[in-house]
Amino acid sequence: MAPSLVPFGKPRAERADAARNRERLLETAREMIAEQGVARVTMDALAERAGLGKGTVFRRFGCRAGIFRALLEDDESRFQEQVMSGPPPLGPGAGPVERLIAYGRARIPFLLHHQDIARAALDPGQPVPEGEVNMTRLHVRVLLGQACPELPEPDSLALQLAAALEGPLLLYFSERAPATPLPPAAGLHLADSWQALIERVVRP
Repeated sequence: MAPSLVPFGKPRAERADAARNRERLLETAREMIAEQGVARVTMDALAERAGLGKGTVFRRFGCRAGIFRALLEDDESRFQEQVMSGPPPLGPGAGPVERLIAYGRARIPFLLHHQDIARAALDPGQPVPEGEVNMTRLHVRVLLGQACPELPEPDSLALQLAAALEGPLLLYFSERAPATPLPPAAGLHLADSWQALIERVVRP
């Protein structure tokens, strides 16, 4: 089975030194988050910890929220690679229904793991970025078409399923206080609910 997702586009080529600085800064930011939490990551602290000038950090990220947007984009790219070319059932090689279920079961822990980073990636002075491509909606739409070719209004249904997968988690992000521990079973319950929803939708 061919991969269902369409890559977001070829990244612009970077100078070797700029690429190295980017990777160094992202790795340093991840270390700081693991050790101290999201709240302690600032532009100045990141520059000092990485051993780079403040100007380099500002040119790379623009603002504090830009650090976390870059982290999200980097991890989203890795997640997409797993969906496009990783082992089944998340990657190609399994049936469309199995892949739909696997996608939700992988996407939910990804979103839960990144919830504090996602919150920090929102710049209070700017509108919420919409993004050029909704990966979840695109993937769900393609797999729905494969699983149920005669399904009426597949685009609308894909939109609703994508919202069902990511919408409640995004609402939870906005209501939950930063650094508040998640209930241990939260991800499992959401994953089970996603599977039940998909099985109902594709039922003959």
